[in-house]
Amino acid sequence: MNVKVKTWAHFKGELPAYQSPGASGFDVRAQLEGKSVILKKGERALVPTGLSFEIPVGYEIQARPRSGWAAKQGLTVLNTPGTIDADYRGEVKVILVNLGQEDVVIQDQDRCAQFVIAPIYQAKFELVEALGETERGAGGFGSTGKQ
Repeated sequence: MNVKVKTWAHFKGELPAYQSPGASGFDVRAQLEGKSVILKKGERALVPTGLSFEIPVGYEIQARPRSGWAAKQGLTVLNTPGTIDADYRGEVKVILVNLGQEDVVIQDQDRCAQFVIAPIYQAKFELVEALGETERGAGGFGSTGKQ
């Protein structure tokens, strides 16, 4: 699949790339124009990537946290997975939040998130008076037990 990428004036470095032949996601880098951001615990920041994408209709890009930052420092993508729609043409920015116990410094060019290209399906909604029965029924959170 070919995906067109546009870089913004503040973008520097190389285009995103998969880090291994079997990788599902590709890393994107923080484009902070030579600066850094200190993300205190509990704070969030909108981190620019300097990239826009032309995603084929029927697909989306999902923004996901990088596992090392998440496990070691508690840094994650706040709305994970964040969705970049096929018709969006603006600069993609990532919402990072620090859920850890220490401040985290995000440097210019740090790999700040990974993106996954995924198929999507649009539903046709049909108004009905009743839904089909299931064993669970209307049971909500925790209704199926702990295991």
